[in-house]
Amino acid sequence: MHQILPMKLILFLLFAAITAFTYWLRHINLQHLKQYGNMVPEGFEGAIDEEKLRISSAYTFDSSRCGLWASIFDNALLIVFLFGGLLTIYDRFVSGLGASFIISAIIFFIALTWCQTLLGVPFNIYETFRIEARYGFNTTTPRIWISDLLKSQLIGTLLLTFLVAAAFWLIQWSTDRWWIWVWAFMAIFSLFMMYISPYVIEPLFNKFEPVTEEGLEDEIRVMMEKAGLKVGRVMQMDASRRSKHSNAYFTGIGKVKRIVLYDTLIKQMTHGEIVAVLAHEIGHWKKGHIWKRLAMAEVMALAGAWIAFHALNWPGLPGLVGLRPDLSLPARMIILGFIGSLVMFPMTPISAWFSRRHEYEADNFARDLTNKPGDLASALVKLSAENLANLFPHPFYAAFYYSHPPAVERVRKLREDR
Repeated sequence: MHQILPMKLILFLLFAAITAFTYWLRHINLQHLKQYGNMVPEGFEGAIDEEKLRISSAYTFDSSRCGLWASIFDNALLIVFLFGGLLTIYDRFVSGLGASFIISAIIFFIALTWCQTLLGVPFNIYETFRIEARYGFNTTTPRIWISDLLKSQLIGTLLLTFLVAAAFWLIQWSTDRWWIWVWAFMAIFSLFMMYISPYVIEPLFNKFEPVTEEGLEDEIRVMMEKAGLKVGRVMQMDASRRSKHSNAYFTGIGKVKRIVLYDTLIKQMTHGEIVAVLAHEIGHWKKGHIWKRLAMAEVMALAGAWIAFHALNWPGLPGLVGLRPDLSLPARMIILGFIGSLVMFPMTPISAWFSRRHEYEADNFARDLTNKPGDLASALVKLSAENLANLFPHPFYAAFYYSHPPAVERVRKLREDR
């Protein structure tokens, strides 16, 4: 008992310290915005004025406040579930159903996922129909929102059921080597999902069609031929059915890879700006960012699977959070996942730094490909203005969390390259 309680207390204090640190980061970020958020950055004149900055700041504050309350709620539930003994009660309930090893694991994780989704519904509704609507972004109807929720839950349940069943079958089949089999299966499944998602899952939520803007597709094809890249299609998505936010992204792998433009982005930008945004997305592919990220993720996943194999077989794992050693394997996985999140937290800024580096490389690629850095800079200005982005993040907050460099820095660098 003297060994269990201190470790439980250490883990709790570590969790509390990390949580407090993230809330402090949020606080200094908002304070920085409050101090500097009324000045129009250089290069943003014409697209943003003081009134737009005021609205943008208010949007950032409201979104952050909603996120904070959701985080506090989630963390309170986690403390009760893990440190308050609710995990033991839930584990005994599932075990008491008398199902098989695999079926019990499916029930354990599916029920937890459903509960997590249902508990998050009020925050999602408030964010969508109050905050997003207040600032003119929301175009989602209650019917579309409910349809999306049901479809995502159905798809998520089917996929999670398949993954859990396969993983626990492998664990049962190879008790001494399951970690490498589970890792290999998950890696193959991830690649398979990247391949079929653009054609099977994404169309269940949005309508995709070839770019219809007159003359735009020809300009895109010319740019892509210059880049030496064959993309299956350049598509536009009916994002405006749900939101007025604008964006573009690269999806798929191999022969099914394609670039997707939000219809809202097409309406907001000139052809030159759209081509520049696409050149940036192509830059990610040509620079190998997608494969590099996949490779790094799989290397870390393999190491994690090996560590999980040994940790889950250690009888003392439940005792780290003050629980009895007779917990089921799924319950042990929850504990290990919690401890893993604490251990991996310092990796957050490292991952963000690599991501920002890739974004700069993609910007440079677009600049060299189009020879018009001003078009990409102008596109970033419009994206920031239309999406009410925070143009004044605290440098430390941005360094810790931002996967993309702050828009003001990207625009300034592109303007200097003209």
